[in-house]
Amino acid sequence: MKNFLAPEELAPTLVSWGANKANKLILHLLLLGFLAGAYIGFAAHLATVVGTGAFGWIGLKKFFMGAVFSVGLMLVIIPGSELWTGNTMMTMALLDKKITLIQMVRNWFWVYLGNLLGSVFLAWMIVSQTGLMDGVFGATALQIATAKVTTEIAGSNHNLAYFFRAVGCNWLVCLAVLLAISAQEISGKILGIFFPIMAFVTAGFEHAIANMYFIPAGIFAKQLPLAVRGSAIDATLLTRLNWSSMWHSNLIAVTLGNFIGGGIFVGVVYWLVYLRKENSR
Repeated sequence: MKNFLAPEELAPTLVSWGANKANKLILHLLLLGFLAGAYIGFAAHLATVVGTGAFGWIGLKKFFMGAVFSVGLMLVIIPGSELWTGNTMMTMALLDKKITLIQMVRNWFWVYLGNLLGSVFLAWMIVSQTGLMDGVFGATALQIATAKVTTEIAGSNHNLAYFFRAVGCNWLVCLAVLLAISAQEISGKILGIFFPIMAFVTAGFEHAIANMYFIPAGIFAKQLPLAVRGSAIDATLLTRLNWSSMWHSNLIAVTLGNFIGGGIFVGVVYWLVYLRKENSR
């Protein structure tokens, strides 16, 4: 018995997958989106903890952060929830005329909102309510968040660089979703998710929903004295870490890049290769 779907078998499965998502109730999209945001937030918190402390080789540090971050997509895919970055592949169902543009945008809007609410809620809960973050872990959260909204990138526009980092990210994330859907056993789904997610984090790419946790976590950590002291971040940079900069210095560019990486480079391309000829007959 074959334990995976070949690409030509996977493509129509993805069309049905996208069509099913288009028909869900708004309340269900919000709730499942909230769960996915929280699941990605758990993984982001885990990556923050693992990324704290001295590493002799920064690449190894990023590898370990990517390895644990893969838990987030495992929680999204296997128990089931709605993650906007994966749902960008609904472009396949749109091109196959199984859903309308309005249905796709409706799904994206409510899932994106749910992801935002779940991520920010978890950041508030962990940073402000658990007592875990007023120290070295909170300092790491501040360093990660501040870097995402203030880093000057030599020879490149900040938002343009983050846009292309986001393209690479969701290209890999959606390939992880493809591998998970293709695999017919839990072990195969876990392995299919692990490697692309580990790769995007280790490579330094940008994920919109992860940033919905990382940046608010840093904003909340600004209220923790030991975290601020331990971060050794200049006060002028800390003032640039706020709810406004989260959007104009990160999330807008990253969201657009994630759409291109998943919706175009995976969804549209796979439809053109595996389904367009069938439709033209």
